[in-house]
Amino acid sequence: MTAELSREDWLARDGALLITRAPRPLGGLVPSAPQGNRPDTLDIFIAITAEGGVFGFNGHVDLGTGIRTALAQIVAEELDVGVERVTIVLGDTARAPDQGPTIASETIQMTADPLRQAAAQARLVLLRAAAERLGVAESELSVADGVISAGAVAISYGDLLHGRTLHVTLDETVSVKQRADYRIVGHPVSRSDIPAKAVGSFSFVHDVRVPGMLHGRVIRPPYLGHDSGAFVGRSLESVDQSSIAHLPGIVAVVSQGDFVGVVAEREEQAEAAMRALRVTWKPATPGLDLSDMPTALRRQPATRRVVLEKGDVTQALAGAATRLRRSYSWPYQMHGSIGPSCAVADHAPGRLVVWSGTQNPHLLARDLARLLGMAGHEVEVNRMEAAGCYGRNCADDVTGDAALLSRATGRPVRVQLTREQEHAWEPKGAAQICDVDGGIDAAGDLAGYDFLTRYPSNLAPMLPLLLTGVVAPVADVVPMGDRTAVPPYDYPAMRIACDDLAPLVRASWFRGVSALPNSFAHECFIDELAMEAGVDPVEYRLRHLSDPRAADLVCAVAKRANWQSHTGPRQRADGDILTGQGFAYAVYVHGPFPGHAAALAAWVAEVEVNRRTGEVVITRVTVGQDQGLMINPDGVRHQVHGNVIQSASRALKEQVAFD
Repeated sequence: MTAELSREDWLARDGALLITRAPRPLGGLVPSAPQGNRPDTLDIFIAITAEGGVFGFNGHVDLGTGIRTALAQIVAEELDVGVERVTIVLGDTARAPDQGPTIASETIQMTADPLRQAAAQARLVLLRAAAERLGVAESELSVADGVISAGAVAISYGDLLHGRTLHVTLDETVSVKQRADYRIVGHPVSRSDIPAKAVGSFSFVHDVRVPGMLHGRVIRPPYLGHDSGAFVGRSLESVDQSSIAHLPGIVAVVSQGDFVGVVAEREEQAEAAMRALRVTWKPATPGLDLSDMPTALRRQPATRRVVLEKGDVTQALAGAATRLRRSYSWPYQMHGSIGPSCAVADHAPGRLVVWSGTQNPHLLARDLARLLGMAGHEVEVNRMEAAGCYGRNCADDVTGDAALLSRATGRPVRVQLTREQEHAWEPKGAAQICDVDGGIDAAGDLAGYDFLTRYPSNLAPMLPLLLTGVVAPVADVVPMGDRTAVPPYDYPAMRIACDDLAPLVRASWFRGVSALPNSFAHECFIDELAMEAGVDPVEYRLRHLSDPRAADLVCAVAKRANWQSHTGPRQRADGDILTGQGFAYAVYVHGPFPGHAAALAAWVAEVEVNRRTGEVVITRVTVGQDQGLMINPDGVRHQVHGNVIQSASRALKEQVAFD
């Protein structure tokens, strides 16, 4: 299929219009890593063929949010073609540009920009070609569904490209459509992936089968979930291959450092070998006592980083009429993906092709090259959808496992983790502590706000890199605790600081990174301030919001939810059941401080609490969200629904305990 052509094949193809740009270095999450695709090639954003095909290329991947459909809407809008005619190629390293990992809301907010500009430029190039072919002025032309007309004369995009090849450098100053002219963007479009998923015909990475494929399983070390310390990569004592000599179908037993894997002809044979293989490990060196997580977090060495200081906080707090000190703790949490991670790898000298559910295809390609001692351009990552993650689960790790086993056997190898391996080793969403010191003046307004968050995380290096000793098991620190650490309110004096510390256990980004615990602390504290001031919580928030757009959102949500104003604990008793309402507002900011504001959201939660058992039940949630232009309103609505379910679950139900 045309969509499966490599970047080099596209560039060599006749009868096509390509909008390209030289690879660019990336900043942000991994600034020290080598960035971009091969510097001697070009990134393609739009391709239109003489056969009438329209292709858009984006370096991010679809994690279930529907970006494939939204990006198709953007391309279709600027090109004046039907959405169904647009094929979006996502993430594959041999085809898509390197635009960094798929995180936060960056796909639509940021990485869609060059795609939008490229589509607008392609339309302009084709209009000029049609004007020349038809001998009319561009102003006399109109476009409908990829057909350019001048009166009764018409020519299609494809017809213009027969026998003609156009390679055009992306012009980032090209004019794009005004919102008033949108016909596709901003309107609901059914997601292109749902029909196949609904009937079970969609191919996930777990479904990949290639000729000659073997099956692999891995045996992980006993230091579950720990990826730093002198014992990592150095704990394997022996592997007794004779313990599985009686089993059928065994192809290889592979060990390197603390990496141990088995390969067999059939999957059930590999599973049996994994469970029967006798492996001897040195006694595991336990980490900290994590049974008391807040204490463990406070005992860890940290580097304090002040991200914002406004006014004289110390003086403001000293002169406050009422002063409050609060601490809010958040537990470790896991992705709990519905299916354990899986990957297929096919290694040959000078070439590695993998099929992976990664959310970081280009970064993964570099890690695989490092793992196997290959050049980056020798690795191709075919990104396929997998079990959901909303962050860094074991998708990259299992791809490294498959690559090592394929290299050892010289044949393609499919590896799937067990559920125990997935949940023990996936990088967890980090536990967090937020300490707040604040005070109100005689009028009840906030006088000073001193906020400190402790966040133990890094980028969770690919596990096979650590187990084989290619990467040293050092608990590096990546400062990610500043996401939404600055409250969304106009406090006259505030100091916002982060204690950056190394992970206690394997941890990396999880949905919202540190923003959810930070917002939880901000919103709990402002409620306590409102109660101390004797002011309704919504009114109190409005006192500290100068942005009219934010105030409009807060008021609209309060009205929609039939908010009942109150100045103290408000509850209605029905036997053992107490009922009440709670309010929250946040501006989600992602990326290193000062970051990028992605959306404004306000919530009213109506809850019931059983005062005898302590059980909390959420009976109704009203949400208002303002994220600017919606590409696909249905997609936004579905995301909000998912946010409500996941946030409620994370706040009330989910935590990872350690023994």
